[in-house]
Amino acid sequence: MSRSAHPAGPRHADVLPEGHYSAPPADLNALDPKVWSETVTRNQDGVLTVGGIDVKRLAEEFGTPAYFLDESDFRARARAWRTAFGDDADVFYAGKAFLSRAVVRWLHEEGLNLDVCSGGELATALSAGMPVERIAFHGNNKSSAEIRRAVEAGVGRIVLDSFQEIVRVAHIAQELGKRQRVQIRITVGVEAHTHEFIATAHEDQKFGIPLAGGQAAEAVRRALQLDGLELIGIHSHIGSQIFDMSGFEVAAHRVVGLLKDIRDEHGVELPEIDLGGGLGIAYTSDDDPREPHEIAKALTEIVTRECDAARLTTPRISVEPGRAIVGPTAFTLYEVGTVKPLDGLRTYVSVDGGMSDNIRTALYDAEYSVALVSRSSEAEPMLCRVVGKHCESGDIVVRDAFLPGDLAPGDLIAVPATGAYCRSMASNYNHVLRPPVVAVGGGEARVIVRRETEEDLLRLDVG
Repeated sequence: MSRSAHPAGPRHADVLPEGHYSAPPADLNALDPKVWSETVTRNQDGVLTVGGIDVKRLAEEFGTPAYFLDESDFRARARAWRTAFGDDADVFYAGKAFLSRAVVRWLHEEGLNLDVCSGGELATALSAGMPVERIAFHGNNKSSAEIRRAVEAGVGRIVLDSFQEIVRVAHIAQELGKRQRVQIRITVGVEAHTHEFIATAHEDQKFGIPLAGGQAAEAVRRALQLDGLELIGIHSHIGSQIFDMSGFEVAAHRVVGLLKDIRDEHGVELPEIDLGGGLGIAYTSDDDPREPHEIAKALTEIVTRECDAARLTTPRISVEPGRAIVGPTAFTLYEVGTVKPLDGLRTYVSVDGGMSDNIRTALYDAEYSVALVSRSSEAEPMLCRVVGKHCESGDIVVRDAFLPGDLAPGDLIAVPATGAYCRSMASNYNHVLRPPVVAVGGGEARVIVRRETEEDLLRLDVG
């Protein structure tokens, strides 16, 4: 649905075009396993449970809104990615999706590497004991202080994003008496079929060095000449929430073409190629994501075929799933505050969170599912818009969904597939406190990121 460009945001109560939304599901109590985590089910009373604990108990103990993360599902997905790519490839979890010290420890235990893109993410990784050689440091504008800390720590690779950064990293590494392993991020001119703000490989955007015009080749030439750098490979990332592998095929063709040019001009075969992440997950029943083993097979075949054609030794492949691991493993639990029917339009269901805990709907027009989870209901479905408590007409959590017609204040509803980017992008808009992240598994629940308090909020306000 297109939105108004009015500075106040989307027009309030826009009427959806006919046929925009799907028909009501046959059973509002059913839980599609594609969008809910592995251990989610309903008990005999119709109450949703995760990790053996029902949401009424979770809400009573931890409050709402809150993110509940299915630990066994997270670990299973991490293992699936590691197993799919095997020992001849590297899987870097993209920390920007969601990062905490507990998550870092899970990744370490499951044998994954970690991609960070800020000093704060690096600090989290180091404080939780991730081996430094398994950390990659990303970012389009790393500060000198961030680079220095990364080099001093001995991170396994730094992904160079500009000509200035090539010199900056080399200079700092030489100052410290080190030779830093690096990759160069290039933009290959592939337009991923995704939202403009998360399509990252076309030329007109802030990430990477363009392949066009010889700029990437020049970046390689400079990096190879600097004593402080050990160039180990080329990095490419084409976007996020991608289901179609054709973009990766075009990107791999162009990256391998660059590797061939590097060999022909410099006599060097770079040993690594990083194809980034961006693989999509199911936010609704209409989404159809690929399994890790399918993705691994497709990417490996693409790179191998391209390298064979170019008569290159196939480099070691790296991938960076973040959303694909953590996204499906969590849901956000809300309490309904008001239910406001608008005749001829829809019913507005206001919850105790909103855009401060999930900005993606407002930012990307993201679509989500939602369910009544504190009980079952046989009531007729009603078309709803789930909205938050913020003073903003664009404060929408789920734009269009069907919920039972007897929905009432005090009911608990849950939005699945909120493990990625929701807590990471959470804010204190309207001075609302950010929710906790609670890990659930084996009949136990524990806070891994605590709820903010008013004391936390006021501590930063020095008056």
